[in-house]
Amino acid sequence: MRQSTDPTETGHKPALRAIPPGLHFVSTPIGAARDITLRALDVLAGADVLVAEDTRTLRHLMEIHGVALGGRPLIAYHDHSGDATVARLLGLIGEGRSVAYASEAGTPLISDPGFELARAAAAAGLPMSAAPGPCAAICALTLSGLPTDRFLFAGFAPAAQGARRTFLAELSGVKATLILYESPKRLKSLLADMVQALGAEREAVVCRELTKRFEEVSRGSLATLAAAFAERDIKGEIVVLVDRAADVVAGKDTVEAALLKALASMSVKDAATSVSQTLGVSRKIVYRIALDLDRTRSDSAPS
Repeated sequence: MRQSTDPTETGHKPALRAIPPGLHFVSTPIGAARDITLRALDVLAGADVLVAEDTRTLRHLMEIHGVALGGRPLIAYHDHSGDATVARLLGLIGEGRSVAYASEAGTPLISDPGFELARAAAAAGLPMSAAPGPCAAICALTLSGLPTDRFLFAGFAPAAQGARRTFLAELSGVKATLILYESPKRLKSLLADMVQALGAEREAVVCRELTKRFEEVSRGSLATLAAAFAERDIKGEIVVLVDRAADVVAGKDTVEAALLKALASMSVKDAATSVSQTLGVSRKIVYRIALDLDRTRSDSAPS
């Protein structure tokens, strides 16, 4: 999510305190450039070395806020950076340098390549800190109107339909608000598969272009949202949220019907797991019923 050009009237005046040695994660705006925190600007202004998922985006953000790069190194760190880049950055920290890592937009490590760098620094026992700030998932949750006491960030769903449906089936029984990121090109397919996997009437929210000029928050059942977005040309950054699974006490007839459907394409073990998660029934109970159904089917099959 890229920052909009929203220049401040004067350049940032950094705090007098020096940035201590270590790895400093800096959250950057997901849209409006003014959403950056003063502490984040302090770190960007005072760190010895700057590291960014996208160096052009960070340069632009610093220019907007009047933070000079000076003669400091600006190093790219992204999905294609190798072990040599990680070793170089750990070496700089080990020498007593302060290294600031900024995501392209949002909170580092949330759908961001900084995870491997963070894990390597932690394994090496190097100091780390974070300047918290914008995060599309939390911003969307705040606006959604869905329960916030428990939520699960599930990242991006798989692009392939089969893998995506399996992924959604595994999430269907989770007793928490689900939060996913999605490409605008795949939003229609995701919503259609959600209707099948999670239920047409389950409440959901689609957030688009958060904090930007054309911000949009659409609420409704999954069926309603799937129909609404099916006819649209969709652009921008997307966050999809789905209400937690309802508490449903499934009877034996319901379990058997779901198992018969699942057993048509799954093994007994996989069918029991899938139905257990979907209906919120003990897997042990479902597995026992599945074994009985499988024996009945085998006994009734022609010899």
